[in-house]
Amino acid sequence: MKPWLFDILACPIDKSFPLELYIFSYDTKSEDFQKLIEIYKKRDLEIIKAEKIIKISREEDTVFLNDNIVMEKTQLKTYLNIIISSINELNNISDKTSNNLSNKCFDLIKSEVKSNIRDFLENINNDKIEEIFPELFFLNKIKLETEISSGLLFCKTCFRWYPIIDSIPQMLPDEYRDEKNEINFLQTNKNLMDEKFFKQELKPYNL
Repeated sequence: MKPWLFDILACPIDKSFPLELYIFSYDTKSEDFQKLIEIYKKRDLEIIKAEKIIKISREEDTVFLNDNIVMEKTQLKTYLNIIISSINELNNISDKTSNNLSNKCFDLIKSEVKSNIRDFLENINNDKIEEIFPELFFLNKIKLETEISSGLLFCKTCFRWYPIIDSIPQMLPDEYRDEKNEINFLQTNKNLMDEKFFKQELKPYNL
């Protein structure tokens, strides 16, 4: 499961959105996270432009952008507001892995990347859009190309939780869920969760 998918997932039972996402492990390697951090910090526009993730078009005095998060050509100010909303979704994600680099990536996006994009939004200059290309590239790469191997989705409204196993969110109705396997899943990952989590009226199963 890629982090981007979390932006559109709602609870299949009560349709509540957004859910909470707890990440237990990644398929993405630590060195891949490190490489993305290095590209972002170096602000290497040659590498960033070569991947053609961020696309600019102009119609008279109006600038449009699109990328892998905002896929339709969108007026610059609207585009940036959507990007800020996409970053805000990360507040519902808890990286419970021991991977310091993945945690660093999320922290960078929620702090420095968000601040830089917001500053640009408040003082838009159509001729200086490339100044925030590293931020947009970094966000796109983390959300669209990193892969969550194991984790848990949680609905704060109905207290249902859904496991992510082998990168696939298992979001089945209660009657189709396997109690034995899912209790085992909770038990296996218990040490990664706060004790308060298990004191809630979790559905359909709890330890």
